[in-house]
Amino acid sequence: QVQLVESGGGLVEAGGSLRLSCAASGRAFSNYVMGWFRQAPGKERELVAGISWNGGSTYYADSVKGRFTLSRNYVRNTMWLQMNSLKPEDTAVYYCAADPGVGDVILHSYDYDYWGQGTQVTVSS
Repeated sequence: QVQLVESGGGLVEAGGSLRLSCAASGRAFSNYVMGWFRQAPGKERELVAGISWNGGSTYYADSVKGRFTLSRNYVRNTMWLQMNSLKPEDTAVYYCAADPGVGDVILHSYDYDYWGQGTQVTVSS
């Protein structure tokens, strides 16, 4: 069992930046594939960025490439999402997710076993 707690969301103007954090507790954080998802009202939950269990590979949605950066620290059991050049269309609830195993990036939300409670990101125009 692993517990995930997100923080760092808020209200920001277009062009601004936010840094989301996901703190993990419980079992060995290193043996998990991790991801950041977001869900806007009326839309499906989508993968924004993902990272393999060992950090060897990452994935970014086309809509955030060049603007968002995912990182993780195995000692601190924490994952971050640095979001720059934010746009109003980035407005959503952002969730971190984890799936046990030593695998590659996981693209689909239904394959993740553990989820945080979500943090709201609102970008004003």
